[in-house]
Amino acid sequence: MDDADRIQAASKFLLQSPPGEINDVLNDVRNIISDDDSLQAGVLPALREYNLAQFITADVPGHQHQSIVSDAARVPSGSSDEDDEQSQDRYWDPRSRTSFRFDHLTLETSDPEHVEPDSESEPFRVALENAALAYLASHYHDGVVSVFSTPGSASRFTIQIVANKYNPNNFWSGRWRSEYVVDTGAKQVTGRILLNVHYYEQGNVQLSSTHSLALALPPAIAPGGGAAAATKVLALVEAEEGRYQASLNDTYAEMGEKTFKGLRRALPMTRSKLDWDKVLGYKLGAELTNSKAGFSAA
Repeated sequence: MDDADRIQAASKFLLQSPPGEINDVLNDVRNIISDDDSLQAGVLPALREYNLAQFITADVPGHQHQSIVSDAARVPSGSSDEDDEQSQDRYWDPRSRTSFRFDHLTLETSDPEHVEPDSESEPFRVALENAALAYLASHYHDGVVSVFSTPGSASRFTIQIVANKYNPNNFWSGRWRSEYVVDTGAKQVTGRILLNVHYYEQGNVQLSSTHSLALALPPAIAPGGGAAAATKVLALVEAEEGRYQASLNDTYAEMGEKTFKGLRRALPMTRSKLDWDKVLGYKLGAELTNSKAGFSAA
């Protein structure tokens, strides 16, 4: 296997990294490619793809909040050179009207610049952002939300939410991502909810779930509707996420009662339940029996 094949294999491993564990995977694949410089250069496209898809969060330079780094946050470069990495790695935070350069390897931000938003779409985008921040504070213990307008459109907006929970001491990690495209012209909200959970204590179990949705907007909702219209949009999001959470709870309950029980024998081969309070007695009895057999043989 040559270096190109090793880099391709390493990139595939990185793209399958569980939430919060990509650095561990990156350290592991260093054993595949002994040259760190070649590894970093070779897997940078995979790191970029992973970070954008996973809604990686970044500290906004000069501000006390984080923003989501995603395709929706990418700043158009205006360059015809698609291989220009610097033009690919500039993103913006609409909340602070700041664009910044993002390093997909170190996850650090730099080179902040002020960005003047579109004057026509900005009022309703801000209204959606305020409603989304209120929703986030009510329903997420630790999450980040970003609301983006669509370049060239005054009626299309993207709401992205990400919440991470890493608990390596107990061998599990999880990530919730949700994305909603609000189109006030078409009077609809389309989106998806993505859930990833990894449990790896003496094993390797992953849950990956995707839920797609399409909701109709009330006719009264329009970019000029202001805070009231934005609140109604987030009410739709709240109801949909609530239904999805309830369905997950029902699924887990059914798996515990049916699916997992079907994977193992309900009773031991004796067809009788084991009394765990008497386990020590069972062991002692077996030892006495073996001792008696030994005396008889003697």
